[in-house]
Amino acid sequence: MTTEELKALEKAIKKAKRIASEKASELHDLVEDRLPAAYEEIPGIAQATYDACKAWAEANEKLKAAEAAASA
Repeated sequence: MTTEELKALEKAIKKAKRIASEKASELHDLVEDRLPAAYEEIPGIAQATYDACKAWAEANEKLKAAEAAASA
């Protein structure tokens, strides 16, 4: 994997982490400010948060594997 490809993966991870953090913040705001009245929003926001965190974890694993392959 080239240096440019590794940098692109690092950039993708930063973006995925930012999105996951934003989704976590939305979930936090729901819990802190709008429950119990907005209880129907829990499944959608929770799923979006889970999906964003999973995307970050998958991108992070991909980078780790690429870095390990590059150093081998």
